[in-house]
Amino acid sequence: MKVVGDLMEIQIRSESSQTHNKPPSPRVTKSRSQVWFFRVCSCILVWTCLFQLFTGLTNQISRFSLPVEPVRLLPPRRNYTSNGILRVSCNGGLNQMRAAICDMVTIARLLNLTLLVPELDKKSFWADPSDFEDVFDINHFIDSLRDEVRIIRKLPKRYSRYKLFQMPPVSWSNEKYYLHKLLPRFRKHKVIHFNRSDTRLANNGLSLHLQRLRCRVNFQGLRFTPRIEALGAKLVQILQQRGPFVALHLRYEMDMLAFSGCTHGCTEKEAEELKKMRYAYPWWKEKEIVSKERRVQGRCPLTPEEAVLVLKALGFQKDTQIYIAAGDIYGGERRLALLKESFPRIVKKEMLLDPKELQQFQNHSSQMAALDFIVSVASDTFIPTYYGNMAKVVEGHRRYHGFKKTILLNRKRLVELLDLHKNKTLSWDQFAVYVKEAHEGRRMGEPTHRKVISDKPKEEDYFYANPQECICKNPSTLSE
Repeated sequence: MKVVGDLMEIQIRSESSQTHNKPPSPRVTKSRSQVWFFRVCSCILVWTCLFQLFTGLTNQISRFSLPVEPVRLLPPRRNYTSNGILRVSCNGGLNQMRAAICDMVTIARLLNLTLLVPELDKKSFWADPSDFEDVFDINHFIDSLRDEVRIIRKLPKRYSRYKLFQMPPVSWSNEKYYLHKLLPRFRKHKVIHFNRSDTRLANNGLSLHLQRLRCRVNFQGLRFTPRIEALGAKLVQILQQRGPFVALHLRYEMDMLAFSGCTHGCTEKEAEELKKMRYAYPWWKEKEIVSKERRVQGRCPLTPEEAVLVLKALGFQKDTQIYIAAGDIYGGERRLALLKESFPRIVKKEMLLDPKELQQFQNHSSQMAALDFIVSVASDTFIPTYYGNMAKVVEGHRRYHGFKKTILLNRKRLVELLDLHKNKTLSWDQFAVYVKEAHEGRRMGEPTHRKVISDKPKEEDYFYANPQECICKNPSTLSE
């Protein structure tokens, strides 16, 4: 303020001197120069003060009102000499591919390989054009696992001169197979393409580090893209605001029925259509299937009508909120009529979201399945009507996140009870009692050991359905 006062005094003196008509003396000229000098200095001083004041206020505001994005800390890179490059083509649906990716990372770690970002299936029934980065957060996948495996997006040009060696590894193989049989091949060929990736690693008998790495990839490394995660979270929020909900994985879709040969409840025309589809896909090796035998063996998904009776017998009331985690139900609304009549609060993602929100995922079955996966993992109760890959992987996630209630239907027993009730051999009360008895204990998602059958790995409990090594540090607390 003193500076400003001095300037004003100088300016007054200057103006009074200008009232005289005499030509300015050298002394007056010097005084004017001083005035301009002080004016410039004062302007600089004032603007500097204002700038500092504004900057301080902005910092204070941002400190209290604007979120500060945390610094992303990456694990240190693991330095190792690569023994070759592993290229992988995954086969199957979303969850079959998910488990395969976890196995491939683990194999790359075991053999000290460099892993190419896995290729997703584009040739199966679903014909999904999605690439890895369309479904999973590719940057997170690469960065979060860099302390275990080197993952690259493209094959380096220097390897283009090598002839690509293709092979499917032997299913359910252990560490010795990969170390003794396949590692020498990588050293010879440099690049090997695994053209099939499902169940190529044993469920049991692997070292603890490898088993926990499989879990790390599954539960931490494989994250859906931000847009899938955001829309999935929105679905969960909408459902939770309406109260507790059941996720019913109603696996009564055309591909499942054609693949399994299950036609119970279908018309003759529909049964013929499913058979033609089964013959149309060469990788579905089993062609002639007797539907009745398959159903009695418990190898068919429950029909929507059967699912109604089972849900009622298990004690679910009419006002239960049920989310249908599935694609298009074979037979359309006709097959869902009884289910909707019995449980009016049935919803699907198409009913909860604006069509514009789902438009970006249309014709991308893996991305649509990812939304159902997110909702199923978050549900209060999860009930799959067929124990396929999605049912198993969701079950594993729900175990990992605190043994959330998962009802695994005993289809073989249920078919028997359903038929007895249908022919009036069993009353409704008896039917309900037997259904509840058949779904106690481990069929309700409680902690349990995996079933191990060393000579029949296909009949063992699936690792990704119950990754016990990653859930409980003391296996003795698990039930048999």
